[in-house]
Amino acid sequence: MMIQLLSFLLFVALASGFSQPFSRPSSRVVNGEDAVPYSWPWQVSLQYEKDGAFHHTCGGSLIAPDWVVTAGHCISTSRTYQVVLGEYDRSVLEGSEQVIPINAGDLFVHPLWNSNCVACGNDIALVKLSRSAQLGDKVQLANLPPAGDILPNEAPCYISGWGRLYTGGPLPDKLQEALLPVVDYEHCSQWDWWGITVKKTMVCAGGDTRSGCNGDSGGPLNCPAADGSWQVHGVTSFVSAFGCNTIKKPTVFTRVSAFIDWIDEIIASN
Repeated sequence: MMIQLLSFLLFVALASGFSQPFSRPSSRVVNGEDAVPYSWPWQVSLQYEKDGAFHHTCGGSLIAPDWVVTAGHCISTSRTYQVVLGEYDRSVLEGSEQVIPINAGDLFVHPLWNSNCVACGNDIALVKLSRSAQLGDKVQLANLPPAGDILPNEAPCYISGWGRLYTGGPLPDKLQEALLPVVDYEHCSQWDWWGITVKKTMVCAGGDTRSGCNGDSGGPLNCPAADGSWQVHGVTSFVSAFGCNTIKKPTVFTRVSAFIDWIDEIIASN
C-alpha cells in the first residue's frame, strides 16, 4: 500500500511555461526524432501571452475546422491563448502557419477535471477557434476513435510534440515524434508500474527510453487504424516525477474514446 501511495504521488503534469500541482515548469519528446515535416497535420501549438509575446505551453489536435482538443491542465482562465496550426519548425516562419486567437469564453475544460488531482482523470479540454482553420496538405483534421475503443497491448502508437528533449532539457524547434507502444491497463496498473494512479479512462504508452516530456501535454497519441489511417487515441497528460523516461512509468494519456460523448456534446452546443 505504501508503494502504491508513493506511485500515486510521484508524477508531473506535462504543460510548459506555468506551474500546476505536482508540475515542473516548462518542457521534446524524449529520445524521439525530428518528425517528417507536416506528417501530423492535426498537431497544433497552444500558446499563451506573457509580456506582449506568445509562448508555447502545450500541444493539441485539430478535430474540427474550429475545434482543438488538448489537456485540462493546459488551460488557465486567467491567460490569453492562441493556437498555431501548420507549424513545424518554431524557429522560422515557414509560410504554412495559421495563427488563430482564442476568445476567453471559448475554453471548455471537462467539468470533472480537478487541477489538484491530475491522476484523478478527466484531463481533457476543448478550445474553440475564433475562426475556422483553412484545411490543406499541412493542416488537416484528426480522426477520433469510436466511443469506448480500447487499444491492444503493444499497439504501435506515436507521440508528437515540441516538449523537452529530456528531463529538464531544452524545448526543440522542430516537431518531434517517437514510437510509444501501448501498455494495456492490465500491465500499467500493476503495483510496480503505475498502480492505482492509472485509471481505465487513461492510456499508457512507452515506459522506458522514449516518452513525452514537459511541453508535450495536450498533444496527440497517434495510433494506426485497421484501414491504414491514423486516429488520435490519447491526449498527453503526465509522467513520473522521477523523470520523463522512467522505466515502468509510461507516459499517461487521457483516453479519447472515453470522452467522445462529451466532445460531441460541447461541439454541438457551442
